[in-house]
Amino acid sequence: MAPLAPARPAARTAPPRVLTVAGSDSGGGAGIQADLKTMLALGTHGMSVLTAVTAQNSLGVQGAWELPVAAVRAQYRSVVDDIGVQAVKTGMLASAELVEAVAELLAGTDAPAVVDPVGVSKHGDALLAASALDSVRTKLLPVATVATPNLDEVAQLTGVRVRSEDDMRRAAGAVLAYGPTWVVIKGGHLPGGQEAVDLLTDGSEEHWLRSPRHDNRHTHGTGCTLASALAAGLARGRSVPEAARAAKEYVTGAIAAGFALGGGIGPVDHAWRFRDGAPGTTPAP
Repeated sequence: MAPLAPARPAARTAPPRVLTVAGSDSGGGAGIQADLKTMLALGTHGMSVLTAVTAQNSLGVQGAWELPVAAVRAQYRSVVDDIGVQAVKTGMLASAELVEAVAELLAGTDAPAVVDPVGVSKHGDALLAASALDSVRTKLLPVATVATPNLDEVAQLTGVRVRSEDDMRRAAGAVLAYGPTWVVIKGGHLPGGQEAVDLLTDGSEEHWLRSPRHDNRHTHGTGCTLASALAAGLARGRSVPEAARAAKEYVTGAIAAGFALGGGIGPVDHAWRFRDGAPGTTPAP
């Protein structure tokens, strides 16, 4: 009698799927690399559509090359049509042509979209052509479930200069006027204070997200990380306020654990929950 064949292991259910549409950071602290690390740390399966390649390190961006629209569209369709997505996050889109193509793709995708309107790098290097700003306002923001601009990006998009928490309300209204369902105004660059304050609002309800301000200069990738964490939360079925609170907690820990790398500004630590002595060793539920 022939021996029985070994039983096949039961197929595992795939984790929630999140797609990032963004540029690459060769230094690994921001962009696609930060997005995928964040998505993994938060219990989701990250996938990517590359929009641009940068030569980048802790000192700045030495060069950037955007991909053709056809290449971006093909990557997106390849992933979405076969694997499917439960949330999409956008980052560096570089040009008006790429912004408009990605906005069209998002509009045809039945999944929440977190739009990080990346304008400049941590070092002040331009990552979005000035000619693309109007496309961000009129094409991309209207299809966003949540937009996550920092204070410099708010000024770029709306002309509102934020110097206080009251200004954050005014800035939120100006961004919401372009059509996103929710906006997070990231107040980490507000001067002074012991707290890093963000404002999440849809124009009717407000959520002030506060955390201790950590004295750590190694904060490269903060914006990418927050937006990706928010997208991971939405993919896991959380509401926007729940996902934003969890994302704020995650990025605060990552900033606190940010480390020196190279001769300039180091990255936040996407794996801070898994390091020895970290509070908790499993992804957030």
